[in-house]
Amino acid sequence: MPEINHIKKLRNIKSLSINEISKRTGFCWETVKKYADDDQLPLETKVKKRGMMYEDKWGEIVSDWLMEDYALKRKLRRNNTIIFNQLKAMGFPGSYRTVCNFIAEWKEIKLDETNEVKEEVERLNHPPAEAQIDFGLTEVVHEGTFKDIHCLVMSLPYSNGGFVVPMPAENQECFLEGLKTLFTQVGFVPRKLRLDNLSAAVVKARGNGKETEFTDEFLRFAAHYGFEPVACNAYRGQEKGHVENKVGYTRYNFFVPAPVIQDWEHLTEILFEHFTEDHRRKHYRKEAYTIAELIEQERKYGLALPEVAYPVFKERLVTANKYGEVRIDKASIHIPKSYHYNQMRLITYWDRYKVVSMQGEILSEGFRPYMNKSREIPWHSILKNWLRKPRAIHYSRYFPYLPGRLAHYLSIEDMNLRKERTEWLVQAIIKYDMAEIAERFYELLPTNISDGSSTEESIQHPYDVNWTMYDSLQPLKDEGGMRHV
Repeated sequence: MPEINHIKKLRNIKSLSINEISKRTGFCWETVKKYADDDQLPLETKVKKRGMMYEDKWGEIVSDWLMEDYALKRKLRRNNTIIFNQLKAMGFPGSYRTVCNFIAEWKEIKLDETNEVKEEVERLNHPPAEAQIDFGLTEVVHEGTFKDIHCLVMSLPYSNGGFVVPMPAENQECFLEGLKTLFTQVGFVPRKLRLDNLSAAVVKARGNGKETEFTDEFLRFAAHYGFEPVACNAYRGQEKGHVENKVGYTRYNFFVPAPVIQDWEHLTEILFEHFTEDHRRKHYRKEAYTIAELIEQERKYGLALPEVAYPVFKERLVTANKYGEVRIDKASIHIPKSYHYNQMRLITYWDRYKVVSMQGEILSEGFRPYMNKSREIPWHSILKNWLRKPRAIHYSRYFPYLPGRLAHYLSIEDMNLRKERTEWLVQAIIKYDMAEIAERFYELLPTNISDGSSTEESIQHPYDVNWTMYDSLQPLKDEGGMRHV
């Protein structure tokens, strides 16, 4: 810095030429010219981020995923492992640590972190044949709509095993029916079952010197299978921390993003297969054994399944209103011939109901109202986001939920044409739902294709599938209502 000041003094105060200053100082002409006439202003250091997450498409893909997920509930978001596995499936060449560092930096910039005080808890000992049970809420896609699923999770802390059965609600019928299924899956009955104070099993929680008061139906169920129910203290979820972790493990590994299912039996089979495969891994502490081997060891400590399964149902007397309706699960259901009877018996199972007269005549039966309860996928807002970033359509978590022909229709490589087709779909979704658009695809499809190709050519399958011929295979109904193919 003293040399620079000396050069500037010779130039500005003594008015020497560049050549003269160069001779006196011994510096080259270019150096003297630079420091004599140019302003030497300090510049702020700017670091240009380099690497595949910033220079290639991967960072943009992960950012889009994180923005999508943070519009959802915390338990429905993808974790780092799921994001990394999905990137690897797309050909990502980087490492897991690269993805974690990018996500941590993204969260630091985008999110306001809040620190929670951790409560010190006592480590519990877990003997074999002792289980913990809890519900976890998640979602699936069924027939183009979101459906809430209440997963009943049973964990075995000794072996780190887990079993899951999906249920439509958390009432007593679903809880007890779910326990029956879980006992069958594990192959024995645990000697102790630790649970929180859910209303399906507990009337009054422990407190004020009094023990937990269980429902009569749950006590009869426990007596039939022989296990001892143990309820946690109120607001002490860490007392069943193993199943709490297993609920999260189930959600993040099997329900993020939401799977597409056919029916309840299909989902039950999928979950059972997932956990059967998961039990083949080594125990995180007892590395000499797999989880499946430890579950087999627990079996000799458990109780045998009873020869007769416990029949799960609830029965109560009901009266129809003047419109011939009976309230079932907060819904009014019309019961034919109900005006003939002052009272009727309502029998509810986990998935269906039955209304019977006092003389034993079945007046009505069907699925419980919550079996058909679903939520529409917010396609309008999703499509508007796709319209802003048409390149990200294939990477979106919602893309697999599109009907087949619409997914193919938006899979064109030309970005301008893809954006044009997305604009058409945004306008169509205002008037019709996604299922109707897929069903009336050829009728609603615009005729002005911007690339000059015909409608049939523009939606031609890459493997030369004729979609028109495919649609003609849909089942038909004759005049008697019978379905034919």
